[in-house]
Amino acid sequence: MITIVFEAHGTTSDNEAHLSSGHNDVALSPLGIQQSKEMGERYKDDHFDAVFCSDLQRAYESAEIGFGDKWQIIKDARLRECNYGDLTQASSEKVDVEKPKRITVPFPNGESYTQTTARMKSFLEDLLKNYAGKRVMIIGHRATQYGLENLINGVSLEKLTTTHFKWQPGWKYELNKL
Repeated sequence: MITIVFEAHGTTSDNEAHLSSGHNDVALSPLGIQQSKEMGERYKDDHFDAVFCSDLQRAYESAEIGFGDKWQIIKDARLRECNYGDLTQASSEKVDVEKPKRITVPFPNGESYTQTTARMKSFLEDLLKNYAGKRVMIIGHRATQYGLENLINGVSLEKLTTTHFKWQPGWKYELNKL
C-alpha cells in the first residue's frame, strides 16, 4: 500500500482573475506563496518519501516554497492540469460549463478528462512499482485530483467535473492496486 497525500498548488494570478490556466505556465500570486509556506508548516512534523508535482511552475514552486530540500521533489508532466487548448486562460465560468462535455471529447486543440486520467493511471502504476509501502505527497491540479478520485475511489469523471471544488488542507488516499 502507498499512502498519498494530495495538495492543490497555491493560488495564481490566473486563479485570482478567474481564468482557467490549463497548460499556461503561470506563477504563484503573493497569496499562493503564503499558502505554500502554510502548507510547509502543516507538514513540518510529517514524513514523506518523496513529493511529486507537475512540471508547471505553480505546482513545483508550491513544493519548493513549502518544503525546500526537506524531501525529494520530483517533477512529472503526467501530473499536469488538463490542456484546455483554445480555452486556455478563458474565464473559469466558461471552462467549468465545458468540463462535463469534455469527458471523452477533448477541449478544442486540447485534451479530454479521459486522457488526463490515463496520464494519472500511468503515474500511479509507476508509483506502485517504485514506492510500495511508502508515504508520498502529490502537489497538482484539478485534473490530478480527478484522476486520484476516479482511479482510487471510483468516483466517475461525470460527477467530478460537475462537483464544485472545495479547498481543504490535504486529501489522503490509500493506493493498493489499479
